[in-house]
Amino acid sequence: MANLCPPLSAGEDTFELHSLQLELEAVEKQIQELLVRQTELRERRAALESSRVSIQRDTNTLTTSTPCASLPRSRAPWTRSSQMSFTPAPGHHGPWVQQQRKTRARPRPRTSPPPPPPVFEISTRNRFAPLRETERDAVIVGDSIVRYVRATLAKGKVHTHCFPGARVLDVSAQIPAILKNGESIGAIVLHAGVNDTRLRQTEVLKRDFSSLMETVRSTSPTTRIIVSGPLPTYRRGHERLFRADGLHPSRVGAELLSDNISRTLRSI
Repeated sequence: MANLCPPLSAGEDTFELHSLQLELEAVEKQIQELLVRQTELRERRAALESSRVSIQRDTNTLTTSTPCASLPRSRAPWTRSSQMSFTPAPGHHGPWVQQQRKTRARPRPRTSPPPPPPVFEISTRNRFAPLRETERDAVIVGDSIVRYVRATLAKGKVHTHCFPGARVLDVSAQIPAILKNGESIGAIVLHAGVNDTRLRQTEVLKRDFSSLMETVRSTSPTTRIIVSGPLPTYRRGHERLFRADGLHPSRVGAELLSDNISRTLRSI
């Protein structure tokens, strides 16, 4: 087979040879730099390994041979807030630990208990209590207005004495006979004056009432006196409280008057 590549001339050979020479020099230079870098890296590695071994040896030596330092104890009294902290030895890789020493509790001063508060006694005695304890009766004395009045007591009885048409002095004349046994009568209800108001003598009526109460006091000094009445006369709008005469209370009016007197007697 015939050679198809034509022969090179002398000038071309010289150029190719020069190019190869330059490329070879560049490769040799890179090889030298790599060798120098390799040497540096090996030296660095050796130095690091030697340093690590030395540090580890020193650490083991210090860890095993470091004595425990004894701290002087303070003569001050121990308190609850006293704390002692320790610095770890060199080479300790764990976290710092703060230890707390047990403290001795300070004895609390003993104090005597406070005196008890003063006790104040408040008297709740009712001065009318003997009236209830002995079950003393009560009486109602009056004119025809109290004919159907029926009052009651929690203890004891209530007696009604009706004198139709009686005036204040007429009622006063009946008091000695009614209160002849005054020790058993705790209260007396006086209902009079309706027959006196027709005379329209105000001053005379005041004087007669004073005489009536003085008669009761002189006859039975311990009896309580209650004045009831006279009632108002008939007024429009209150028809159910009065009878047809407009003066005497009806059944409803008598019950209302009885209830009012009963509440008054129970309150004393």
